[in-house]
Amino acid sequence: MDLLQAIILAVVQGLTEWLPISSSGHLVIAQKLMGLTLPVAFDVFLHLGTLIAVVAFFWRDIARILKAFFTLDRASPDFKMAVYVIIGTIPTVIIGLAFEGFFESLFSSAQDVGVAFIVTGVLLLATKFRGGAKRLSWLTSIIMGVVQGIAIAPGISRSGSTMSIGLLSGVDKEQVFRYSFLLSIPAILGASILKYNEIAVSDMGLLTIIVAAIAAVVGYVAIVLVRRVLLSKKFYLFAIYCFLAGLLVLLFL
Repeated sequence: MDLLQAIILAVVQGLTEWLPISSSGHLVIAQKLMGLTLPVAFDVFLHLGTLIAVVAFFWRDIARILKAFFTLDRASPDFKMAVYVIIGTIPTVIIGLAFEGFFESLFSSAQDVGVAFIVTGVLLLATKFRGGAKRLSWLTSIIMGVVQGIAIAPGISRSGSTMSIGLLSGVDKEQVFRYSFLLSIPAILGASILKYNEIAVSDMGLLTIIVAAIAAVVGYVAIVLVRRVLLSKKFYLFAIYCFLAGLLVLLFL
């Protein structure tokens, strides 16, 4: 992998991690087109880069949530959000650990990725016909956590599937956006910790810092774009891209 390929992959990760079109699916396809097999450490640093983007965008929310949680301010909506993030993270962890081998096997199959893109498209399209103004509940947070766990599969967008489920449950768009991204933080951190041994023995050096920085900047822009599209009630339009991507993968890869 040369520097240009690494930069391309960082841009792909930054855009597709937070746009509802599946970063893992795009990375699988990009690797196949480039004839590459990414080392685990490189993949982890790509995700840490996009995690930095989330922390930078939501740092005020994160600060309030942590303060409310550790001071046990049960009357605060930020305390409730902390509880919901914990509740939603539990099924993600269970699914990730229980089906790790199965999910890893999917990364070698372009056909599985193509089908998963289409599944993501169906979820996104369904949001066109459903809206609401409900508050987030413990049940919805659990369901979104389950969906986040399933979204480990390449081609199933984490942000797309969790936000779609939230919208289909009738939850307010702003709350869906906020919760979906906050829920990603422990998931990405946990996955990175589990891969610590691979990171420790990697010798990629400066390259990892470069790609993480690029992924962070591009990821921040993607978060801003997703919020605007979601609040403008045009979130379902991403389904068109997913359908096309899925069909192209199935036909040509």
